[in-house]
Amino acid sequence: MLTKRKRKNTLPIVCAVIVAAGSSQRMGGVNKLLLPLADAPVLAHTLTAFQKCDAVRDMVLVCREADILPYTDLARAFGISKLRTVIRGGDSRTDSVLAGVRISPADTPLVAVHDGARPLVSEAVITEAAYAAAACGAAAPVVPVKDSIKRIEDGRIAADVPRATVAAVQTPQIFDRALLLRALETAARQNRTYTDDCAAVEALGHSVQATHGSYENIKITTPEDMLLAEALLHREAE
Repeated sequence: MLTKRKRKNTLPIVCAVIVAAGSSQRMGGVNKLLLPLADAPVLAHTLTAFQKCDAVRDMVLVCREADILPYTDLARAFGISKLRTVIRGGDSRTDSVLAGVRISPADTPLVAVHDGARPLVSEAVITEAAYAAAACGAAAPVVPVKDSIKRIEDGRIAADVPRATVAAVQTPQIFDRALLLRALETAARQNRTYTDDCAAVEALGHSVQATHGSYENIKITTPEDMLLAEALLHREAE
């Protein structure tokens, strides 16, 4: 069961590292971040969510080299004034996040790592994770799993996994900057890659606080996700 931590009066200060270096293979190779979603490209919605969040002071965008110029132009067109730099990512997600954290302002207490393909993240989700990370060093939003979960071995169901013990993790995952930097640099030295940044921090023995995510905070991965995102935005506009 998730419980909200008591918030301090001081708003946390966050630099958001937006990871947008993927290849969009499950979209047939089309750059999903430039696809139109309602009145703007997917990436514009993502950047705008952090632009509007009071806790976010700066943003760093990590992408493929070929996307640096179009993403810079997109940010300028949509008035993303908090975006400080757009840089080339690495060969893996872990490498890309490390590049973004290294270039983030050294005086920033917290770094929020967010998937560029999650355009519907809310300020409430960002802010709750930021307060939790400020208190304990690491936090990530999660949502309860709706389906029954099974463990599979050799193509057969081996056991039930109680739903109360599992959750789907989302982004932004927010960390003390020094902690995350140490975790990612350790991973780089050990030639290890992770699918999310909680795993890198957990590998150091540091626990991550679970905060409230949102079922609307979907990740655009397939064409069906675009349809769902359009429907959610349409509902909000009504």
